[in-house]
Amino acid sequence: QWCDERFNFQATFLQCLAKHVPNIYSAEMDPLLEKQEEMVQAAILYPLECYLFGEDPDIFLEKLQQSGTSQLCGKVFKGGETTYSCRDCAVDPTCVLCMDCFQDSIHKNHRYKMHSSTGGGFCDCGDTEAWKAGPLCTKHEPGASGSAKENSECQLNEEIMEHSRRVFPSVIKYIVDMLIWEEEKELPPELTISREKVDSYYCVLFNDEHHSYDHVIYSLQRALGCELGEAQLHTTAIDKEGRRAVKAGHYASCQEAKEEIKRHSENVSQRPLHVEVLHADVMAHQKFALRLGSWLNKLMSYSSDFRQIFCQMCLKEEAGSEKPCFISKLMLWDAKLHKGARKVLHELIFSSFFMEMEYKKLFAVEFVKYYKALQKEYISDDHDRVLSVTALSVQMFTVPTLARHLIEEQSVITTITETLLEVLPEYLDKNDKFNFQGYSQDKLNRVYAVIYDLRYVLVSKPTLWTDRLRERFLEGFVSFLRILTCMQGMEEIKRQIGQHIEVDPDWEAAIAIQMQLKNILLMFQEWCACDEELLLKAYSECHKAVMRCSTNGRSREKTVFHLCGHTLESRPYRVSADPVSIHLPLSRTLAGLHVRLSKTGTISRLHEFVSPEEFQVELLVEYPLRCLVLVAQVAAEMWRRNGLSLISQVFYYQDVKCREEMYDKDIIMLQIGASLMDPNQFLLLILQRYELADAFKKIKPTKDQDLIKQCNVLIEEMLQILIYVVGERYVPGVSNVTKEDVIMREIIHLLCIEPMAHSAITKSLPENENNETGLENVIDKVATFKKPGVSGHGVYELKDECLKEFNMFFYHYTKTQHSKAEHTQKKRRKQENRDEALPPPLPPDFSPAFSNVVRILNCDVMMHILRTVLQRAVELETHLWTEAMIQMVLHLLSLGLLEEKQQLQKRPEEEVTFDFYHKATRMGSSALNAVNVLMLLEKLKRVPQLEAQKDTVNWILQMFDTVKRLREKSSLTTVAATSGSEATKGDETQSTQDKEKAERKRKAEAARLHRQKIMAQMSALQRNFIETHKLLYENTLEAPGKEDAIMEEESMSSAIDYSKIALGPKRGPSVAEKEVLTCILCQEEQEVKLESAAMVLSACVQKSTALTQNRSRILELSGDTLDPLFMHPDLPCGTHTGSCGHVMHAACWQKYFEAMQLNFRQRLHVEQIFDLENGEYLCPLCKSLCNTVIPIVPLQAQKINSEDAEAVAQILSLARWLEIIIVRISGYSVKNAKGEKQNLPAFANKGVENSALEFHSILSFGVQSSAKYSSSIKEMLILFATTIYRVGLKVAPNEADYRIPMMTWSTCAFTIQCIENLLETEGKPLFGSLQNRQHSGLKALVQFAAAQRTTSPQVLIQKHLIRLLGVLLPNFKVEDTPSLLEVDMFHILVGVVLSFPSLYWEDAVDLQPSSISSAYNHLYLFHLTTLAHITQIVFSSATESPTARSSDNSEEARSAQSFCREVCQYTSGHKFRQPSSETFSVLISVYAVLSSNSDLSVLKQHNLHNNFAMVYDVIIQLYRLFLRRSWSTFVWCADPVVLSCLKGKSIAIRYPRKRNSLIELPEDYSCLLNQASQFRCPRSSDDEQKHPVLCLFCGAMLCSQNTCCQELVNGEELGACTSHALQCGAGVCMFLKIRECKVVLIEGKTRGCLYPAPYLDEYGETDPGLK
Repeated sequence: QWCDERFNFQATFLQCLAKHVPNIYSAEMDPLLEKQEEMVQAAILYPLECYLFGEDPDIFLEKLQQSGTSQLCGKVFKGGETTYSCRDCAVDPTCVLCMDCFQDSIHKNHRYKMHSSTGGGFCDCGDTEAWKAGPLCTKHEPGASGSAKENSECQLNEEIMEHSRRVFPSVIKYIVDMLIWEEEKELPPELTISREKVDSYYCVLFNDEHHSYDHVIYSLQRALGCELGEAQLHTTAIDKEGRRAVKAGHYASCQEAKEEIKRHSENVSQRPLHVEVLHADVMAHQKFALRLGSWLNKLMSYSSDFRQIFCQMCLKEEAGSEKPCFISKLMLWDAKLHKGARKVLHELIFSSFFMEMEYKKLFAVEFVKYYKALQKEYISDDHDRVLSVTALSVQMFTVPTLARHLIEEQSVITTITETLLEVLPEYLDKNDKFNFQGYSQDKLNRVYAVIYDLRYVLVSKPTLWTDRLRERFLEGFVSFLRILTCMQGMEEIKRQIGQHIEVDPDWEAAIAIQMQLKNILLMFQEWCACDEELLLKAYSECHKAVMRCSTNGRSREKTVFHLCGHTLESRPYRVSADPVSIHLPLSRTLAGLHVRLSKTGTISRLHEFVSPEEFQVELLVEYPLRCLVLVAQVAAEMWRRNGLSLISQVFYYQDVKCREEMYDKDIIMLQIGASLMDPNQFLLLILQRYELADAFKKIKPTKDQDLIKQCNVLIEEMLQILIYVVGERYVPGVSNVTKEDVIMREIIHLLCIEPMAHSAITKSLPENENNETGLENVIDKVATFKKPGVSGHGVYELKDECLKEFNMFFYHYTKTQHSKAEHTQKKRRKQENRDEALPPPLPPDFSPAFSNVVRILNCDVMMHILRTVLQRAVELETHLWTEAMIQMVLHLLSLGLLEEKQQLQKRPEEEVTFDFYHKATRMGSSALNAVNVLMLLEKLKRVPQLEAQKDTVNWILQMFDTVKRLREKSSLTTVAATSGSEATKGDETQSTQDKEKAERKRKAEAARLHRQKIMAQMSALQRNFIETHKLLYENTLEAPGKEDAIMEEESMSSAIDYSKIALGPKRGPSVAEKEVLTCILCQEEQEVKLESAAMVLSACVQKSTALTQNRSRILELSGDTLDPLFMHPDLPCGTHTGSCGHVMHAACWQKYFEAMQLNFRQRLHVEQIFDLENGEYLCPLCKSLCNTVIPIVPLQAQKINSEDAEAVAQILSLARWLEIIIVRISGYSVKNAKGEKQNLPAFANKGVENSALEFHSILSFGVQSSAKYSSSIKEMLILFATTIYRVGLKVAPNEADYRIPMMTWSTCAFTIQCIENLLETEGKPLFGSLQNRQHSGLKALVQFAAAQRTTSPQVLIQKHLIRLLGVLLPNFKVEDTPSLLEVDMFHILVGVVLSFPSLYWEDAVDLQPSSISSAYNHLYLFHLTTLAHITQIVFSSATESPTARSSDNSEEARSAQSFCREVCQYTSGHKFRQPSSETFSVLISVYAVLSSNSDLSVLKQHNLHNNFAMVYDVIIQLYRLFLRRSWSTFVWCADPVVLSCLKGKSIAIRYPRKRNSLIELPEDYSCLLNQASQFRCPRSSDDEQKHPVLCLFCGAMLCSQNTCCQELVNGEELGACTSHALQCGAGVCMFLKIRECKVVLIEGKTRGCLYPAPYLDEYGETDPGLK
């Protein structure tokens, strides 16, 4: 029917929709999305496309796509997507590229910034107005991908275009009608079919930004009675799409659900949730309208003709109707649409209007037409700006040509400013001034969006002005002045006297708006300065506005002030008593325009627009002066009762974020006043406003010290302002300087404080409208970059030639910076053996408009001020002056002399009217005791309190002399007559300076000699003491170093140093050192003894996966059933013990911990970073996180008698030792069975029959009584062991649990392995480079592990030992013995060594092996473990693929081959591939070191090849012994796990194990951003960008900060990172937040911290947040 021209397409189309849409979208509670999409395609979209294209849609669209692409990229950014902005080529910072375009553009080699998009942006590739260079990437260049053919082949034929003109209006009208449809129960008549209306409704819940996730979930659960999971699904869908049907049924039931949801969601502070009841058909058609919008969006990307027809239809207005066009209707309804509908609408606008420049302009016109309504809707809305149609303004207002058009034709500046005034009426007071007390932060944040729009419009200055543009801009400027008028003098404050202010007023809003307007004010001034006529008119309008604000309420009479024969008439006003405001944007704008008048030379025509009578400069200066006086009085602490709000405002007033349009402009306004007023009148006004009139009269001062202090501070502040008025000329227009000069001066003064990093300098410089500081353009002229070392960042250091530009009274210095800079520069000059005078640099000349400013230096009032301050210092009236005051007076004198010298050098004397020298040398009065400035300076040199200023005074006296010479050189006669006397005087001055320098040098030399003499005396006394107490000194040295002395003697007398043998009967002696430690809590010393009270080390026990290679292994979260005796060779999860090495008495630690618990109970509201309930605390000294203490057990002396050892060696061979322990274990088994028949191992029975060995034979080789520990030490042994058990197994503490000894041995072994791993990674020798804390902790841990056995039942220890030996002795069958390939041999070795003494236990006597017995036990246990480990290596290498090492002919390789042949005989003929010769060599090397003369600390450097053959033979003999004795078969080889591995059915851990490290990251951060952009959440179906994080342990990419990836662990909901950390790092993990460029360290659900990312910029700095 659609194809038939006789039918009305629109009616037919709507009938089709009315028929199919309700059926397709009938199940909204549980929709089958795929099925719905199939039905939509089949029933509606496919026939529609066939009609539109006239052929198969797929074929047509494929041809259309191949025919060409648009020059504009048009990619719409999703939230979190990475965007790039070129700092060199972008017209403004809003011009961005998508990742693909950036990678294919020239900008990747420029200076660029990366950002994470907030969503809703638009790639500007192809927009020639957005880029100064390189507007196109290679993909969108003409000729690329067929884009050159676009103009020819992409043209649609007339038939398709005719069909489009029929289809698009109907589709668009349907979409608009349904999206703005307000009837809940009825559809439009044309969509209603004759069938009976069904009573099917949905209760629909809408999204808002006021209610939290949890609140919505709670409300749904209570109102609907649904499960938590269902409520969460609903809430997630509502947040994503903007609305969701939460109940289906009859109208009444849905209405009831609606009321229930509203009732449960409403409370005192929150309005109820937005809920509607919609008919099922209405819901279906609204959903399909969005689907049609997506279809149109896709269609727009294929052809420019489609876009143009679509735009035409959207903009077409009904003839004779006042109703807005379709697109305007949608824009005006935007705030009422739900989130999903807004997204579809905005994407449609992007893909159509913004891709065609002509229609973009027409859309912008419509947008501006309804701008006020749209902004008001947005401000009253609660959705984020990115979801509002007002966010599209940036796409139009930042296009320069479009912005000009909108200014000229639509008065957009006026529209925006009027909108601002219309949305803020509630904040206007009775005087029409803003007052933001009790403001809404959310509303103000939305108002800022309007301010941003004004900034966007002004971001590009016009190059060509038309009369209409000039007229419209001026109209907008005048409208903007109305806003500034409302801000001028807003939020006035009055000094609080007597009582402190009760509540600090809200100040943040006013300052925040000032910050937002800063760059806009500057841009308005720059625009005005582009055109001379416009500048003058704008100045005139601004001046009128200032005058209107300044003349209000001026009814009081004038007062008269006399000083030095000059009189000032002014209106009475005192800052300390009358209201004052810090907000004066009108006055400051006028100052900015005045400077630009001066810069352009247009000031000469100012009288044409503002007559001198109207100008009233005193009024212009008045308000900025009051503001500066307020700052001075705050510094003098006169306003301290006004609270912190005023201090904060003063801080921002001078801070880099605001000062350009606040503090700086106030200084300029004072300079304007100084240039136009009589200098004496100007200074009298200054004195009066600073309330210092009496301070400079001959009035007897008060004796109140507080008032005197206030007065002194005010004088300092006033003198400082006078210095700034005269000396601060680095403003374009005030003097002939450029912006680059200004930035260079700022950088110079920053670097005069100290060398600074690039980021620190950037933060200290103001940003322009493009967020640029201009730093990079000038930094290399004034500073050199010092590259960073291994750590830290690079810094800029000031070039020496720029040091002369240092001005101690630089007006942007804070007081702290001023002091630091002065100290740094004086220190530098002192190191260079120069005087410490820091005179001001020669300032640039004032421009003509400001040339009169210098007159205030040589006026009468200034001289009076200078003389008065100096006279008070000379007369030693200490309470009336300060050194800072004198410094400032000297600085003013220096400025005056420099100015006069400069003028005299440029012009003849008779033309120079500046007579500072004459005024300074003139007497202050006609009195007999009158003095001039010069005389006062001479006296000042003799004031002892001003010794530090002596060099400055000398410099000024020299300058006086220089100026005098310049004055006198014009008369040759005068010069000839006075040359002799002048030369003499000059010589005298020079000789005086030389004498002073010589004196300083003499004093320094005397001090050096004095120090040298004292050091010599101390050295002599020290030597004398040693000689006198020589015997004591030697004894003291001998006691702690006895072992070292023995070693030294033996090494000298013998070639073999037996003291360094670590294992076996020839091991060196261990000497019990006297260990005296100091408690960090009570500072008392105590010797560590067995019988003494316990001393402990603070320690932290935690689970760790640091050594595993298989992080995917599921960790057991509960240790109730876990048997920790055997550790898997992959070391999946161990228990690590670390210590900071700080020592405490056990009693002191217990008191400290109890005090912390008590403190925590008393402060329940304070969050702790540690968990006291789990025993956590912070080390009292270093604040490391700890959760237990390690008892310090003293080392017991052990010395082996070599004769006895040799005798035992004759008897106790390995074979005999094996038989003895087998008998001992068998005897224990019989004994423990209490008569029950035991099945002893076959080899044990055989041994008993053929031998006379008895149960007690093991004792015959040496025993000794066990060590007796004090009760305090035992208590701490039990405490630490229980903590290891509790943390390692995650169970409740139980001191009697049989697994406590196992966990003790396990943590000892695992901690040693971790330390060895760390040393290996760092390339350090084994145990030779331990840090003190590592050494102390390891020593204490090992001693504890050996001592812990005494606190457990010995029978229990024996059972554990038997199970451990079951692995080493394969025929020694014990239940649950794991396979050889399933255990870590080092854990076995530690376990058997620490538990072996339990075999010596007797019923009546607690015995332990003697030194000799222990030596043989340890040696043979090591033999067994080594043998087992070598077998592990051989078996695990069985399935290894052949490698190039087969050609290795080294001794190690040959031994490995021989060994494999030996083992092969007992493994059913299985042929082994030899293990790595390196692996084989390392293992035998360890054996050689431990059994021979080698030092463990140099294991890495020891040459072991000499003993290699000998050691290899021992290993082979050991194998043969095993086979020769009682074993008829090689049981290890028959183990099912081993056989499975040999046959290749399973994989065993290969040796050497891989070393773990953090994952390798790409060099370029862009690569990571690329990965992140391609990442899609595995649990989310939408394509919204998430917050990807990268696990630095395993490299997994996760979706963080999102509900989609939450997991339920032990009944608790955990986020993706926390749950991953449990699996990957036993609860501890490191993640890189890719879009924020930050590393996050987390431990559990509630603890974590941020850490700098490993990526640095060219300045060696990180960039957190990609700012």
